[in-house]
Amino acid sequence: MDTQQLQRWRLILGQESDSRLSGMNMPALSEEQDLMDKALAAIYNKSELGGFGMGGNGQGGSGKGGTGAGHGPSNPQISRWLGDVRTLFDKDLVKVIQNDAVNRCGLKQLIFEPELLENTEPDINLASTILTLKEMIPKRSKDSVRAFIRRIVEEINRLLEQDIRRAVTAAVNKRAHSPIPSAAALDYKMTISRNLKHYSPELKTIVPEHFYFFDRASKTAANKWTVILDIDQSGSMGESVIYSSVVSCILASMSALKTRIVAFDTSIIDLTEKSSDPVDLLYGFQLGGGTDIDKSVVYCQQFIENPKKTLFFLISDLMEGGNRAAFVRRMEEMKSSGVTVVCLLALADKGKPYYDEQMAQKLSGFGIPCFACNPQKLPELLERVLKGQDLGKFVKSLEGKKK
Repeated sequence: MDTQQLQRWRLILGQESDSRLSGMNMPALSEEQDLMDKALAAIYNKSELGGFGMGGNGQGGSGKGGTGAGHGPSNPQISRWLGDVRTLFDKDLVKVIQNDAVNRCGLKQLIFEPELLENTEPDINLASTILTLKEMIPKRSKDSVRAFIRRIVEEINRLLEQDIRRAVTAAVNKRAHSPIPSAAALDYKMTISRNLKHYSPELKTIVPEHFYFFDRASKTAANKWTVILDIDQSGSMGESVIYSSVVSCILASMSALKTRIVAFDTSIIDLTEKSSDPVDLLYGFQLGGGTDIDKSVVYCQQFIENPKKTLFFLISDLMEGGNRAAFVRRMEEMKSSGVTVVCLLALADKGKPYYDEQMAQKLSGFGIPCFACNPQKLPELLERVLKGQDLGKFVKSLEGKKK
């Protein structure tokens, strides 16, 4: 085993492995590796769990037993530790270590210190933990928490907004052409592509034989697509809630759609009025609690004006705690009426979701697709649905990637 491999094993195994590795002529750790070792030991070495000035049980103050994280000033060593971690490890590892720190070292209270959040790498799982505990956030940290959440929201928005707008516009416009000429409604893209064969070398331009115009009537309220997002806010859906909030706000900002945003556990909250700001929308969610999907579906049905132009997204793990038979019957009726119904078991970018497989099978039997979707695939999903395309191949492609 070469020197580099030995040093890597030393970092993995921790200080307790020194005696075992000493007989293998392992060289001393470099200065950078020593910093890595100390940063990792603060989380993973049992003998170092008090390294943050917290007791071995992860509590604050003097290290004596108790149930709180302490109410004194934040330990500056934690800030230094966060700085070291962000400097020494790549972004993905930083997120893993931060989450382990929260879970192993009792940082759920300390993470709300303003100076700590400013030095914390944005992470969607950490954000969902913070949102779950948002009622416990002290007043001095509220602004820092909002800023931390906004950094994550803006990152997701940059990732998805352009593609979602393009997908929706392409799908809606493709179905809405009119024979009535109007310069303001000219579909330049289709007009040019359909008339390329009429290019005139002499004039050095295209001489269109036919012009294509968008149907202005399709933009009236009666002809708009209605998109209803019914979002499960039970504790297991934290990551999906964050992605759903950003996506909801993007869709709500598009004049071609009428968007409704509903959150539920055992109660129902209509969050449509908060759709102008995804951070405000996220703060409207109450993560945690039970699940009554049937009650939420009943509420959402009032917004279905034209079933054939309604897209209903149920974002849930289907762990129904209410009337299961009524929920299944209601979803079947909605599908039969002409509504496009899609069940997203998770809107997340990692891992296989935990969900009620029996319930998913029942819904699938009525032609309601039930699957987890990577957020980056959502624009393609929206475009396919709005164009009336079958989702079978799309779902199979997602499932194939997870195997």
